[in-house]
Amino acid sequence: MAEQTDNRHIGADPNRATATDAAELQQGGPAPLPLQQGHHAATTADRGDRWTPGPALAGVAVVVALAALTRFLEQTVPAAAKGTAFAGIAAAVEFPVYAILLGLLGNLVLTRLGLRDRLAGGFRTEFFIKTGLVLLGASINFAIVLTAAGPAILQALVLISVVFGFTWWLGGRLGLDDRLRALLSSAVSICGISAAIAAAGAVQAKREQLAYTASLVVVFALPSIFLLPAIANRLGLSQAVAGAWIGGNIDTTAAVSAAGALAGEQALQLATIVKTTQNALLGVVAVALTAYFAVKVERSATSGPSTTSARPSAAQLWARFPKFVLGFLTASVIGTLYVATVGSTAAKPLIATVNDLRTLFLILAFVSIGLEFRVAPLREAGWRPVGVFAGATAVNLLVGLLLATLLFSGFSA
Repeated sequence: MAEQTDNRHIGADPNRATATDAAELQQGGPAPLPLQQGHHAATTADRGDRWTPGPALAGVAVVVALAALTRFLEQTVPAAAKGTAFAGIAAAVEFPVYAILLGLLGNLVLTRLGLRDRLAGGFRTEFFIKTGLVLLGASINFAIVLTAAGPAILQALVLISVVFGFTWWLGGRLGLDDRLRALLSSAVSICGISAAIAAAGAVQAKREQLAYTASLVVVFALPSIFLLPAIANRLGLSQAVAGAWIGGNIDTTAAVSAAGALAGEQALQLATIVKTTQNALLGVVAVALTAYFAVKVERSATSGPSTTSARPSAAQLWARFPKFVLGFLTASVIGTLYVATVGSTAAKPLIATVNDLRTLFLILAFVSIGLEFRVAPLREAGWRPVGVFAGATAVNLLVGLLLATLLFSGFSA
């Protein structure tokens, strides 16, 4: 029997059809098919081909080769650009940029050669993403959050709540799909691509929506590295206020570190604490999104005006819950206890190894996203997601500056 193949939803239930699926079928277009749990289906169902391990292994080989090239570029481009006018930009470009661009290039080449669909069984985006996020948990020390000054926690809670709520509202006003709204809201309010990945698993978003959101995060984060420290200096902000503002606004941790370093040593420390506090709330948001979509969004979508739909049971919520979030939280607790037991100096080598593995799996994931990318859904989305992300970023900047000023003025380490 031929495999179902499109795999455009992340973490979808194979036995559940949605109203969106039905609407797409009524319009004559293909419904997004679910991701299989035991293996990654090949994109060959329309031809009636059977999934075979050979092409899938070849697909994995393509992903690994592009990931190795990504690592090479990440390590050599900054050194090659040192002393030139492009040194700052080269140092700020992170591995997701290289990985996604190389994945898109590979996508184009394989499509032209007629090989992409045959090799798609090896583009294991979901496996790479979830493994990377579990490993990410080991580098997030809850002790930092628990011992950090109260202002960092308060700022994270208020900023995430306000920005997430505004983004969700604006996306609804502009008619965005609820899943895309969840990805955009999570990315701009918490920690960029990692938050979007967690949200994608929780709400079963399409891969194109995740790729679109990741691209927006990168596009907005890169100029922020240079603009926010310059604006903070122009406004005469203290090191503490500047750091808190940077940490609460730039969406990726590496970009926060780069911008914080430009702003000053204390700014870097405060920016890292604020961003780490936001990162620690990632699991909470994933749980909330899972429950909200199962209880309200999809329940409303599948219930007609005269239809009574029972609330999902605890077992159904558990089936929908992205289990990797538990791995993420468990890894964080284990990492925290390990550091507390052996000391930060002794723990550094192991934590560094885990971080290297996390980076490797995330590179594999971003390459796979590029290889699986499809243009048509983005054309349908148009300018509205960009407008939502830009509007949410503006609100994030203003609210973040207000909170940083109120909570960190006069702060001393």
